[in-house]
Amino acid sequence: MTRVLIIKPSSLGDIVHGLQVLAAMRAGRDDLHVTWVVREMFAPLVEACAQVDRVVVFERRKGWRGLWAVRRVRQGERFDLVMDMQGLLRSGLMTWWARAPRKVGRPDAREGAGWFYHRRIASPAGAAPHHAVAVLLPFLAELDLPVALAGRVTWRPRPDNASVALARGALVLFPDSRRPEKNWGGYGDLTAAWLAREPANRVVWAGNARAEDGDRFAAAGERFTNLTARTALGDLPRLIEVAACVVSNDSGPMHLAAAMGQKVVAVFGPTDPRRFGPYPLESPQHRVVMAPAGDLRRLEASAVIAAVAELVTTD
Repeated sequence: MTRVLIIKPSSLGDIVHGLQVLAAMRAGRDDLHVTWVVREMFAPLVEACAQVDRVVVFERRKGWRGLWAVRRVRQGERFDLVMDMQGLLRSGLMTWWARAPRKVGRPDAREGAGWFYHRRIASPAGAAPHHAVAVLLPFLAELDLPVALAGRVTWRPRPDNASVALARGALVLFPDSRRPEKNWGGYGDLTAAWLAREPANRVVWAGNARAEDGDRFAAAGERFTNLTARTALGDLPRLIEVAACVVSNDSGPMHLAAAMGQKVVAVFGPTDPRRFGPYPLESPQHRVVMAPAGDLRRLEASAVIAAVAELVTTD
C-alpha cells in the first residue's frame, strides 16, 4: 500500500482540479491510500469523493492554531509521498511537518513554500498560458503514471433529497461566483427567455449565495425553483449529475460539472478560459461563451441561450 498525502485546502474550483488528477491516480494505481487536507468550508465535497480515503480538516480561520491542529491530527503518521498542490506558505509548512521520504510541490509555488519540498514537479509542456489542471497533471509522474487525465471522479452514494429531485432534467444555473467581477448579470434574462422558448422545461437556480433576482419568477410555478443559499456543498455532485445542462460563471460548480462530464455552458468575462475554462477544453460537452472584450455587461442572454440550445439538443 502506497500512502499519499495531498495538501489542497482551497478553493472549490482548485480542489476539483486536484480531484481530477486524483481520479487519474486511482485509474492507474489500485494500491493507494489517500489522505487529503482541506479547509472546513470545502470538506463536505472532498468527504463525498469515494477516491479519498481520509480527510483532515484545516480550520484556516483559527490561524496558527488551525495549522498546529493539522500537525497534531497527523502526528506519528507516516506517508510514502506528500503532494503539495496548493503551493503557499501554509501548505508548505504542512508538507514540512509530514513524515515522508518524498515531498513534492508545484512548479509555481510561492511564499517560500518550495523550501519545504524535496523537489518540484515539472512545468507543463508547451507554451503558456497553461490550464490550472495542466499545472497539476505532472504530479502523476511521481507515481510513475502517464501525465494525462484518466478515469473520472467518483462519489459516495448519497440519498436524493428535495433539491436533487427538483434539478432532475432541469436547466441548472449557478448565478454566483466567489469574485464579483466574474458574475454575469444576465441570468434573469436567460431564465425568462428559456422558460418562454421551452414550455415543457424547468429552470433551477442553485448556489451558496442568495440570488434575489430569482424571486421574480414566482409566477412560473413549478417550472422555476430558486435554491440559492439552500444548496449544500455535499449535494452538488448529485444535483449536477441529474441536470439536463449546467450554466455557470467561472466558478467551482462550473469546474465540478466539467469534471463530472456534464453538459456545461461556462460564462466568461475578465478571466482567461485557456487557464480556467471547463476542462478538458476540447470536450464536446463543454461550451464557453466569452463576453465582448471581457466585459460581462455587454454579454447578451441570446448568446448563452444559443450555446445551451446547442448542447441540450445533442445526444
